[in-house]
Amino acid sequence: MYICFKKNMSIDIHTHIIPAELPDFSKQFGYGEFITLHHHLPNKAWMMQGDKKFREIDINCWDVSVRLEEMDKFKIDIQVISTIPVMFSYWAKHEDGLVVSRFLNDHIAEIINQYPKKFVGLATVPMQDVSLAIKELERCKTLGFKGVQIGSNVNQKNLTEQEFGEFFAACESLDMALFIHPWQMMGQEYISKYWLPWLVGMPAETARAIANMIFSGVFDKHPNLRVCFAHGGGSFIPTIGRIEHGWECRPDLVAIDNPNNPRNYLGKFWVDSHTCDKKLLKYIIDEIGVDKVVQGSDYPFPLGEAVPGELVRTANNLSEKEKHIILDEAPRKWLKLE
Repeated sequence: MYICFKKNMSIDIHTHIIPAELPDFSKQFGYGEFITLHHHLPNKAWMMQGDKKFREIDINCWDVSVRLEEMDKFKIDIQVISTIPVMFSYWAKHEDGLVVSRFLNDHIAEIINQYPKKFVGLATVPMQDVSLAIKELERCKTLGFKGVQIGSNVNQKNLTEQEFGEFFAACESLDMALFIHPWQMMGQEYISKYWLPWLVGMPAETARAIANMIFSGVFDKHPNLRVCFAHGGGSFIPTIGRIEHGWECRPDLVAIDNPNNPRNYLGKFWVDSHTCDKKLLKYIIDEIGVDKVVQGSDYPFPLGEAVPGELVRTANNLSEKEKHIILDEAPRKWLKLE
């Protein structure tokens, strides 16, 4: 299907969606704590992880008609939709992970085919088995997806593992954009109080992914890989000075797989605009270039933007041209939208 998108749009690349009803995969497979939905109130549901409440979600997380109304209200022309990271299920048996991925992807495929000018899809794939992940990636390409979302680690394996090189090569050859979202934050069992896994762990987890991909040479091995990191790249860009200093003073520990200065990679990947701070957003733009910053709201969750796009639109320290690039031009280039 060929879709021609108008110019001067607002494209939100970071939004999550889930089907209104989920199979009980735990019963189907006979193990595990796969997410199910318990619709306990009108327009609300609990995401249940086994018998534990994981998160309460609202109707805009699954009802496309409500989502379209809110897009119109918030002046968002296109949403890029992806699953909620807890649904990755990388811990599952390989073939079962594929079943979950296919179910979630089929749901997104229905939406992007029904509303091809309003939604763009990012797939999810069973990264615990790279061959199956590539197989599902190829299928999603035929279904009209523009990219894929993966976690910042796979069962605590860093994205530097040799096996993931085949997946990055597949994304490159299939011309699929890659969105990396933090999940299973390292050390989260030690920082559970005060919601710190989400407040502190997520930024560190994203920095972990970026640093690993840089220091292992992923961006050199796959120069046409179009990668975007969630939440403004987490804590990586604000700490680039420390990271660069470590590369300079202890190359024996840091530069063991890649001799290049990590600062040289700023501008070779995208980040979304969800920094929650206008000064930080401007700093990131100064470091990596406005053409590498894309609008991302983390809709429809409370830690995301209450009004998608508001941070960018109301940033007095940005020019109208910069705002246009973040809302339209940069997302279009990352996704290769016509």
